Amino acid sequence: MQALTLPAAQGWRWLTDGFRIFRKNHLMLTFLVISYWMLMAVVNIIPVIGTVVTTLCIPAFSVSLMNACRNIDRGSPLAPQLLFSGFKSNLRSLLTLGGIYLASTVGILTISSLADDGALMAMMLAGQKPDEEALSDGSLLLATQIALVLLCPLVMAYWYAPVLASWHGLSPAKALFFSFVACVRNWRAFLVYSVAILVVATLVPGLILGVLAAMLPSGAALLTVLMTVLLILVLAPTLFASFYVSYREVFVAVDEDA
Repeated sequence: MQALTLPAAQGWRWLTDGFRIFRKNHLMLTFLVISYWMLMAVVNIIPVIGTVVTTLCIPAFSVSLMNACRNIDRGSPLAPQLLFSGFKSNLRSLLTLGGIYLASTVGILTISSLADDGALMAMMLAGQKPDEEALSDGSLLLATQIALVLLCPLVMAYWYAPVLASWHGLSPAKALFFSFVACVRNWRAFLVYSVAILVVATLVPGLILGVLAAMLPSGAALLTVLMTVLLILVLAPTLFASFYVSYREVFVAVDEDA
């Protein structure tokens, strides 16, 4: 596999092309995404063990949703059982990726705990509510900032890794390496992509809600709920589709014998 370097404007196209894929089979893609979230939420109810299990399974479920997006892109049918299709190929590598991600995240939270005595770690791993002192003295905010900075390279390495491991049979180490390199080479496109998501997910809905609330002040609360539901049902599947689009455009197969 070879990672291409795309122009910055391509980041906007990832989102728009993702929406086009979503529109081709919006009902089934939305169903798969919501089902995935609900399943993960149910498992996460189990303290600690639920977090471990869901984190280990995230790469496989990511591949499942990419399989769905690829099917839509190719005009192939979708079925509910596609939600578990990511577990059928190179599962050991995918579980290893999940384990690496879990261990790395715990390591990052451990480092951040030096700033807040473990309040963020307890909240993320065990669901414990942080105490008032951590909220008031700013230590939780500092720990969150440290964690986000350290998580950035981890997310870059993980972004394409599940698909590279499942679809192309790369080892976990190679998949993480190629994913990180691809993200570094296309940081401009990813920056535009992030801005596009920010505009679509927050600025535009906020502007629309502001106008509607001014026109119908008595229905502001209902309008907010409806807008939130609409965003979840449309934006979430579109984002998953845009992940697939970015992979499709960044990576190309290389004939090593040529």
